[in-house]
Amino acid sequence: GLVSTMTSHLKEISKSIEAAQGDSFLEELNRKWNDHNKALQMIRDILMYMDRTYIPSTHKTPVHELGLNLWRDNIINSSNIQIRLLNTLLELVRRERTGDVIDRGLMRNIIKMLMDLGAVIYQENFEKHFLNVSAEFYMVESQHFIECCDCGEYLKKAEKRLNEEIERVTH
Repeated sequence: GLVSTMTSHLKEISKSIEAAQGDSFLEELNRKWNDHNKALQMIRDILMYMDRTYIPSTHKTPVHELGLNLWRDNIINSSNIQIRLLNTLLELVRRERTGDVIDRGLMRNIIKMLMDLGAVIYQENFEKHFLNVSAEFYMVESQHFIECCDCGEYLKKAEKRLNEEIERVTH
């Protein structure tokens, strides 16, 4: 009954996240993710005995891992959310690179959520696309700098961009 109960609950959460408009989309996703983790901790505590005795003997998935898998399947892999999440994250990256201020904490939380769901989820739902968009962005920008700047100025601009990326990663 745990799987069916969690699945039906996550389908309702999915509708709530899909209904969020504009900037509130990531905030709603983050809020629901935090709520899901708290609920999952409580469920795991309640079903601790089952997790320790029944799960290993029947080769079932542990409660916490089950909760993460169900979140992945019902929320992250939902076609309406998956594409929108990727586009929103890549748009935030683009906006920051062009000088806008974004909520880095929120973005960090969403990226951490993807990583918590597993390296493959993170890579397929964000990293691969992020690297392609980044390569394209810097290829176009470097070509522009080559056309309009002398060597010294080009190197200064390239170093500035490298420092900006380092600062994004460390903060």
